Amino acid sequence: MNLMNRFITKNEKLQLNYTNPDLPGKMNERIMSWLPAAPKEYVIVCVGTDRSTGDALGPLTGSFLSELKPKHLHIYGTLPEPVHATNMPDYIKHIYKRHQDAFLIAVDASLGKAASVGSIIVDTGSLSPGAALNKNLPAIGDIHITGVVNISGFMEFTTLQNTRLSLVVDMAKHIAALLDKVDQQLTNSTPFPAIVAPENQTLEGEM
Repeated sequence: MNLMNRFITKNEKLQLNYTNPDLPGKMNERIMSWLPAAPKEYVIVCVGTDRSTGDALGPLTGSFLSELKPKHLHIYGTLPEPVHATNMPDYIKHIYKRHQDAFLIAVDASLGKAASVGSIIVDTGSLSPGAALNKNLPAIGDIHITGVVNISGFMEFTTLQNTRLSLVVDMAKHIAALLDKVDQQLTNSTPFPAIVAPENQTLEGEM
């Protein structure tokens, strides 16, 4: 899917601390400006594993968002059914087969500078999961949301393991609330119609 023409005139990356009161409004506006005008399926892919505190941002977000019962968003990656390094190729194959021509939003944890810890970042283009740990995983997403959960630069795997759970939970709740707001806009805004999503799917029975 070529989104380049829609992005040329728009500011792309937006980074705000999760405690910033302007985050919901500004990030919702930015994400809505990137969505296609034609009706689409919207798929949220929350990457990570609950076996690592820092890397649990994705599945926590997926679980919190699922509890909000969005009408227009298919959700992959929750605490019971995480999308992680081992099963990601199978999930991507499943998603592209089941949701052809869907608009994908990827969510994942990231590491960054000390001053950026606690930041939520929305940006265009694909997400490269596992890059901080030098894992070669398939890129995914038309746009992506990342949360900076800890500092980078040394022993990233250990850093993720020793990330504060309270921070990760709070950030995941904010990202889920942001995506829920997007879902509400898809319901209420005629310029951005969406195909209503059925119940969220897993790989069960297909592997």
